[in-house]
Amino acid sequence: MIQRSLLRSLQTATRPTQPLRLASRTRSNPFSSVQSAASSASQQLQGRRWYSQAQEAKKEATAEEQADAQGLGDKATGAAPAQDTAAKATDAKDKEILELKDRLLRQVADYRNLQVQTKREVQASKDFALQRFAKDLLDSVDNFDRALSGVEAGKLQGEQANKDLVALHSGLRMVEEILMTTLKKHGMERFDPSETADKFDPNKMEATFQAPQPDKEDGSVFFTQQKGFTLNGRVLRAAKVGIVRNS
Repeated sequence: MIQRSLLRSLQTATRPTQPLRLASRTRSNPFSSVQSAASSASQQLQGRRWYSQAQEAKKEATAEEQADAQGLGDKATGAAPAQDTAAKATDAKDKEILELKDRLLRQVADYRNLQVQTKREVQASKDFALQRFAKDLLDSVDNFDRALSGVEAGKLQGEQANKDLVALHSGLRMVEEILMTTLKKHGMERFDPSETADKFDPNKMEATFQAPQPDKEDGSVFFTQQKGFTLNGRVLRAAKVGIVRNS
């Protein structure tokens, strides 16, 4: 648009004017020829000025266009590295976030496992805090059992019954019952496999001998040499038993 307007101005400035034509026709007046020559020289000088100004304006416009194009190119060239840098920074942040998240999840899992393990250990310490004390009581309980089972039933009933012996036996029986009830409250229980003719269980029993028993099944317990005890489901002492073996 700028070039077209400059060319139109040059055409208007260099176009011959009507006074020059009149001067060429009226040659008889010398003053008019001098005036027309001066006017023509002035117009030519003015046209040259317009032409030089148009050339300068064209050069300036071309320089501005080149500068604008170079600036756009520099911006485009500089934008690409900036975008690459931003993408790399975003990837690094995403990777760091994933690492921190994984570390946090691992720490939470370790903390929960520690909680469960601590709770289990605390509960186990509560359940088996009396284990040593209970083991020390086993001999006393066994002695009560031996004392009660050592008295014959005929001496406790009938004509041969001794009142003092019966009273002593009854008192020992009551003491034993109270003791076993108290131990049971704290998770300690006594078991006798021969009373129910249980099958031999190596986890809870210890076989001391084997003997044939025609009326009993092989592998069943028919005699208890020493009763067993459990503490909160754990075997405190295995029962010593005799096992049936007919074959």
